[in-house]
Amino acid sequence: MSETKTFLITGVSTGLGRALARAALAAGHRVVGTVRTPADARAFEALAGDAHARILDVTDHDAVDAVVDGTERDLGPVDVLVANAGYGHEGLFEESSMDDLRRQFEVNVYGMVAVVKAVLPHMRERRRGHILAVTSMGGLVTMPGLSFYHGSKFAVEGILETLGKEVADFGIHVTAVEPGSFRTDWSGRSMVRAPRAIADYDELFEPLRARRIHGRGTQPGDPDKAAAAVLRIVAADQPPARLLLGTDALRLVRAGRDAFDREMLAWAELSASTDFDDVVGRSV
Repeated sequence: MSETKTFLITGVSTGLGRALARAALAAGHRVVGTVRTPADARAFEALAGDAHARILDVTDHDAVDAVVDGTERDLGPVDVLVANAGYGHEGLFEESSMDDLRRQFEVNVYGMVAVVKAVLPHMRERRRGHILAVTSMGGLVTMPGLSFYHGSKFAVEGILETLGKEVADFGIHVTAVEPGSFRTDWSGRSMVRAPRAIADYDELFEPLRARRIHGRGTQPGDPDKAAAAVLRIVAADQPPARLLLGTDALRLVRAGRDAFDREMLAWAELSASTDFDDVVGRSV
């Protein structure tokens, strides 16, 4: 077995967080998992292995600090952080409210940042650690009806990429984990759906919403295999800055990048025309 580590994983009640926690426990690691209710805490601690539940709302930043500091004090150094807690907001841009946007960012962005900021000083002092956050293929490509969700995940991607460059010299690795469609409850209890109001969008959006609702349980991704993949990079000497999970993620992100490249090249001459005339070495 590889070196035993202490994991802190947010959002272990269901989905990828639960699958990863189970896999880490089965591999002999200690797992501190955050949940939202006492019942979920009891269920988590009933799992086989060295499981420790903490009740936490990641939007309560003082509570985040208390959980991290308490874990470091009572259970030892956090070797691996997996910022997994989050949810999806499904709704057309025009039909979604500013409160919807604030809540989406409070959980998916500010909550993630709060957890990372609480763990980072301890890792920096030790000059080691691995920070992972579960973003989404939706942090790299978009589809109609998920603008606020995509916005939150694009933000997380940018934050993590920058953070990785800032802490690399401290022996700290940073990885964005980008799942495609997995057989979890993301499109069920982990999704908030804005009510419909504008008929102009019916033809575009209603089939998409129906596919998300009725496609639950048929997604291609296996959460247990995703968990195994994450454990593999945690054990790697040089883990990736990004890890796409699922063939659909690979296909859709590749198609999105190809479309971006084509458009960039099509307009490259105009892009380059905006430099001062005395700029040397301008090329398209």
